[in-house]
Amino acid sequence: MNTSTSQLELHNYFRSSAAYRVRIAMNLKGLNYDYVAVHLTRDGGMQFSPDYKAKNPQQLVPLLDDDGFQLSQSIAIIEYLDEKYPAVRMLPESMQGRARVRQIALAISCDIHPLQNLRVLKYLTAKLGVSEDDKTIWIQHWLNIGLEALEADLSRSPSRGKFCFGDSPTMADCALVPQMFSAARFGVDTTPYPVLREIIEHCEAVPHIAAAHPSRQIDSE
Repeated sequence: MNTSTSQLELHNYFRSSAAYRVRIAMNLKGLNYDYVAVHLTRDGGMQFSPDYKAKNPQQLVPLLDDDGFQLSQSIAIIEYLDEKYPAVRMLPESMQGRARVRQIALAISCDIHPLQNLRVLKYLTAKLGVSEDDKTIWIQHWLNIGLEALEADLSRSPSRGKFCFGDSPTMADCALVPQMFSAARFGVDTTPYPVLREIIEHCEAVPHIAAAHPSRQIDSE
């Protein structure tokens, strides 16, 4: 558990995949933090307010505030917390293990997730005139391409255990859980991905991971 006197604040939105990743990591580490809701669609989007833009010029969530030290980008936040609170590690001890977990986490957060990001989808519909049906086809297309590659990668991985790497959750699982939640939300058939589904079953059985689910957040709709 967190024994630090540091005051942690997490600016996040219940449905944000990136914020979801950080909530999982913080819960697994037993870190207490203040939940600061930044609603991405209400009133035109709270992330666009001058106050929030001053904190995070990217106008995205999550944003971690650690006694005035502010850090954005979910992977950077998780690695920062892993260094500061190493009792429960999100990255393995070995150099190759750390590289492997980063590979999986970045494949999700950098290659799969951005193409279904809210601002991308809004641009498709509002600026390019893409219909809602075609937007759904776009989302499902890119999700399936990403998940198919991830399934193939993890299927052959000798380091896979109950989780993406070994038998304890890592940063890779912090990334996978929200991505599979999004896949279900957007109507993607995950039957072709039995390895990913099995890992998710193990993840959902972990209380600290389950507690990070969007439906259990204070700003859940």
